[in-house]
Amino acid sequence: MLLAEKNIKEVACDAPNSQETGERGLALLKYLILGVMFGIVFVKAEIISWFRIQEMFRLDSFHMYGVIGSAIVTGIISIQLIKRLKIKSISGEEINIPTKEFRKGQIYGGFIFGLGWAITGACPGPLFAQIGSGFTVVLVTLLSAIAGTWVYGKFSHKLPN
Repeated sequence: MLLAEKNIKEVACDAPNSQETGERGLALLKYLILGVMFGIVFVKAEIISWFRIQEMFRLDSFHMYGVIGSAIVTGIISIQLIKRLKIKSISGEEINIPTKEFRKGQIYGGFIFGLGWAITGACPGPLFAQIGSGFTVVLVTLLSAIAGTWVYGKFSHKLPN
């Protein structure tokens, strides 16, 4: 059906990573290679280790806090450089990072996310690296994450956003 037939208004999305040029076929191979390399770094740094994650939640080790903290600092510096130096994307597009407003649903979502992370020992980033490392039981966590995303999409209009 057409959007007009459903009486749904089309909403403009100003995503910071939306590219105007489409990529297909072998052009997408670079993302696969980058993802595999990222997964190897996760494995070698023990970021995907269930035991490391449990140590973090029990406050027994600084390892994960160091990794997360360094990622936050790197992100802050990178975003500030992009904004202040008006850095453009590889394809020359202007990078627009919109300001985000705080909503109370973020507290609930963060709590549910943290609870799931503590119980399963996995957050969405390392899931694929865990599966690739042979921890096939994590497929249950992956399917649960997909189901949770679907449920949120289905009922987000009724939730405190």
